[in-house]
Amino acid sequence: MVKEFREFITRGNVIDLAIAVIIGAAFGAIVTSLVNDILMPPIGLLLGKVDFSSLFINLSSTPVGSVAEAKAKGIPTINYGLFINAVIAFLILALVLFFIIRGVNRLKREKPSEETGQQTMRECPYCYSNIPVKATRCPSCTSEVQAAMGQA
Repeated sequence: MVKEFREFITRGNVIDLAIAVIIGAAFGAIVTSLVNDILMPPIGLLLGKVDFSSLFINLSSTPVGSVAEAKAKGIPTINYGLFINAVIAFLILALVLFFIIRGVNRLKREKPSEETGQQTMRECPYCYSNIPVKATRCPSCTSEVQAAMGQA
């Protein structure tokens, strides 16, 4: 069992996942700091000197002056300003990940047939949709088609 666990843990994809989680956590902290310390203060200033992290709704009849004071006294609050900060941090993180994945997918994409000198797609003789050269059945109309000459 120890040997199996060692083989599992030393496989490349497990180690890659562990590294990705660590880097992701560090990057999340950077994005949170970017939102809380750099982006939101100027936005708050433009909106009339508003500190988003101090925006809350007091759910009790006891008056409090800040989120920290409410937490210290155990008073329930809806901290919508902190939620706004978290949503903005999430959107920035999602945008960055979108661009990273988009770049990786662009690198992985198969070169167009003009660059490789090989044709990878052909037209279905029945429905005229594009199908892979090696296909024997059209995925669009399900007609049986012959594989292209020299393929399959």
